[in-house]
Amino acid sequence: MKKIGIVILILGLALTIFTAITFFTREKVVDIGSLKITANKPHHLSWSPLIGIAVMGVGGVMVLMSPKK
Repeated sequence: MKKIGIVILILGLALTIFTAITFFTREKVVDIGSLKITANKPHHLSWSPLIGIAVMGVGGVMVLMSPKK
């Protein structure tokens, strides 16, 4: 359980630091016979850094509440 908590802490830190991702998809613009024109269409995915802080809190609680060996 402690290892899972550490992984969740790292995930929360990454969500706090990187608050947006941009990825591209190909979109067909023109398709006339053998002539095909495509364009890259950007998509933006963003979130609040507070989500990362909340995930770090959950991971911290998991680490602190794990049984001591």
